[in-house]
Amino acid sequence: MASPDDVDIALAAYREEGVWQLEELADPVLTSLDTVISGLRRFPGDGGALGLLALDEDVFLLVRVIGPHVRILLSDVTAADIFDLAREAIEHLALPYPEEDDEPVPAGDLGIVADLGMHADDLGALIDDMDLYPDEMLSEIAARLGFGERFDDLVGLASA
Repeated sequence: MASPDDVDIALAAYREEGVWQLEELADPVLTSLDTVISGLRRFPGDGGALGLLALDEDVFLLVRVIGPHVRILLSDVTAADIFDLAREAIEHLALPYPEEDDEPVPAGDLGIVADLGMHADDLGALIDDMDLYPDEMLSEIAARLGFGERFDDLVGLASA
């Protein structure tokens, strides 16, 4: 079982009538990837619900639920050695478990938010920026999708 203590940021973002809504995901939802997915299913929204999670200032996880479809992006495959949610994401994606000497590369769907305003190439380039923490990467994603200021306010980031 995953520990909600590993999760620094856990927000759901969804659009209602074209307007972005953000809500915090409660600790009980953060105990496993399945509970995160179930928690996201309860949100309405044009284009589904997007979960934005940062794990222990190390890695981020995007989970997008659109009806019965689930899309996942983990910013670093090697995080599966450390975090249960990352391991569960790797299992959900049916990817091999990372080896000890594997490079920190993203796993999953880089096009997860392409239809919302951030192209896969841009998301890949953001993940490659080793100077950014996961909360800063999620802030950039939120800004590109159109809810950056609200995201920053909710997580306590100073706007640039």
